[in-house]
Amino acid sequence: MTDRKKPNVGAAVLVTVATVGAAAGAALLARRRQGEIKEFVVANVLEKPAGRSSFTDLGQQLERGGTFLTRRAEQAADTPENRDLLAHIIGIERWGQSRIQVALGQREFVRDEYHGYRPAEGSTLGQLQSLLSQTRARTVDLARQLHFRPPDDDFVVEHNGLGPLTAKGWLRYLNQHADIESRKLRSVKGVPLHEEEAQAASS
Repeated sequence: MTDRKKPNVGAAVLVTVATVGAAAGAALLARRRQGEIKEFVVANVLEKPAGRSSFTDLGQQLERGGTFLTRRAEQAADTPENRDLLAHIIGIERWGQSRIQVALGQREFVRDEYHGYRPAEGSTLGQLQSLLSQTRARTVDLARQLHFRPPDDDFVVEHNGLGPLTAKGWLRYLNQHADIESRKLRSVKGVPLHEEEAQAASS
């Protein structure tokens, strides 16, 4: 007998992913849902794809993602909204790096928040653009370190909202998070940069 109250996890994920894309769908569902659906999303959108990749593969994906990040940051208008968004991306990535360092045995786990990792208030657009590139280069370096000193496959480090993630899951999360958030950056025309990218690609 079917329990009508039980959520159709697969259907919920498919609808969300079809509507906003795999990475965005994962973030959206994981933030808004608890329990079964969140676990399903983390497993199928973060951990399983990451698990099929080597640390070298993930490092290369982060490098490619960094190219898009740099380009979008360079094309972003100098507005408070864009500066705040870049500071958010940098802060989350630095925060995630601290959790990856736990997997590398370089620091003890501390359940802190990301705010302490954000760049200083009042940072200029140019400073944030430079910090963004430096921060992504640091994440790529951590992926390389993981290649040479991989933790056990079942070693996990907690994400405050998503729960325990493997080192590979963390790398995939950081790449996806930065990509999703950077799509919100706006050009001097006030248009989201990812829309301008799509228009340029189709022309």
